[in-house]
Amino acid sequence: MKLFSNIFIGIVAFEHLLFLYIEMFAWETRGKKIFKGAMAPDLFKPTKTLAANQGLYNGFLASGLIWTLFIQDPLWSKHIATFFLSCVIVAGLYGAATASKKIFVVQALPALIALVLTLLV
Repeated sequence: MKLFSNIFIGIVAFEHLLFLYIEMFAWETRGKKIFKGAMAPDLFKPTKTLAANQGLYNGFLASGLIWTLFIQDPLWSKHIATFFLSCVIVAGLYGAATASKKIFVVQALPALIALVLTLLV
């Protein structure tokens, strides 16, 4: 069970590293393709700084999740994973409620699965 928990934590962390990359470094290129239809193409340049800020926060979430994979104390690792996965779930629920329902499936659902697996360990 611990292996599955770690795999899902790794998936969620990887997703957030991708979000970091897109929002911080590829907002005007890949971002336009990924978020096509979500906002007007002419808004990507003026929102570049805002997207980079979001990317930075996604990087913090990824870092926290990756950290949990290296903590040797099982209880401490579980507590830190629970915190960071809960943060991802809240962010995913907020994004789904305010921006796009797809955010629930992409962001919140994998974190929710990881959280359940983590709590079962």
